[in-house]
Amino acid sequence: MTTFAADPAAVRVPWSVIPDYHCFGCSPHNRSGLQLSFTPHPDGLQARFRLGRSFESYPGILHGGLTGVICDEVMGNLIVLARHVPAFTVSQRTRFLAPLRIDREYRCVATLSAGGGELIQATAEILDRDDAVCAASAATYRPFALDDVRDQLALDDDEVALLSEALRTGPAPTPANAVPPNGVRP
Repeated sequence: MTTFAADPAAVRVPWSVIPDYHCFGCSPHNRSGLQLSFTPHPDGLQARFRLGRSFESYPGILHGGLTGVICDEVMGNLIVLARHVPAFTVSQRTRFLAPLRIDREYRCVATLSAGGGELIQATAEILDRDDAVCAASAATYRPFALDDVRDQLALDDDEVALLSEALRTGPAPTPANAVPPNGVRP
């Protein structure tokens, strides 16, 4: 589990309008999850994390699959916050450059690629305390309309309305937590 105190610069994700959402990556309600929170980064969005032994693979090493999950979570939430649209991951490729150690602090920084079309491209890097890149991930996402997938997401009418409004308006921006309007790195 992430061991950071609540960050006053944290960006509120649209999913938080659903009182008991259980996203494995970012929900504070999922005790088994990562409980990531996000803050603006000049290039897009970031999440700091430190995970304990319940996320271990080899002794002292974070499970590699979770490395991909963390990157996907930060990239996906950047899309939601910057483009005001949810998107499913279509493909993701992660390169592992150095093992992530248990109980060490890291941060994941995600950026969106320039370009249009129906698919959205994003990248993420996980960096250690010294800013060395430990993992790099690139992914493609397909945006979707909530009404088109509401049965797959198990949302009731009230939840669809709440989430649609949150996506439309986005988080209330402040200078401390504003996500760049397009979230795109030049």
